[in-house]
Amino acid sequence: MILNSTLIDTIAFDADDTLWRNEDIFIHAQDAFIHLLLAYHDESYIRSHLGEVQVKNLEHFGYGIKGFTLSMIETAIELTEGRITGNEIHEIIQLAKCMLASPVELLPNIKNVLEQLKGQYRLLVITKGDLLDQESKLARSGIADYFDAIEIVSEKTSTVYQQILQRHQIPVERFLMIGNSLKSDILPVLDLGAQALHVPYHSTWEHEQVNDEILSRYRNLPTLSDISQLMDWLKTPSLDNRRAV
Repeated sequence: MILNSTLIDTIAFDADDTLWRNEDIFIHAQDAFIHLLLAYHDESYIRSHLGEVQVKNLEHFGYGIKGFTLSMIETAIELTEGRITGNEIHEIIQLAKCMLASPVELLPNIKNVLEQLKGQYRLLVITKGDLLDQESKLARSGIADYFDAIEIVSEKTSTVYQQILQRHQIPVERFLMIGNSLKSDILPVLDLGAQALHVPYHSTWEHEQVNDEILSRYRNLPTLSDISQLMDWLKTPSLDNRRAV
């Protein structure tokens, strides 16, 4: 398949840490949680145990603040051997409520780029996480009207992307996915034969990171340092694409 940015007519964006800040909220809450448990264990042990519990619980609670909150509570119970108090559990719940109430802060240049894309491309949001939380953030973001469709999924795999493309009748060669996570936003889409652009965020959850062995299977992953570069990228096919053409 010849990939060429001039063929693209549908662009999908990840939401968290692509359209707006998100990981910072989790980091702040995690730090507060660790501080709460320092009387029981040292910071590194609390942090690593919480991470293990989060990953283990993904199949039960999925991604998002609610699942993260349940993982914090489970971690607190385990690390204190059940000695965690009702007041301390209440503090964890308050942390979650603060996370859910956090203002939606768009990343730089997002609105300007969407204004340029609207009308020229079909625009989608494809994001994973808690349905109510993601719907709330999108509604509060002020950018919902730029998008033609919203897809909130429990996981991002090549199969899930393929189902979305089929549902919206999008040819794979005309689809571009933009996101900050190589694991969720980029590699599954490339495996389908579609195009994907990596726009890194300054912090990525460990579970979303990809090791060098996996990355070595992919050549010249398209990356933008800032979303403002997107319009130029769309107008200029990559060197490999120019060679293919």
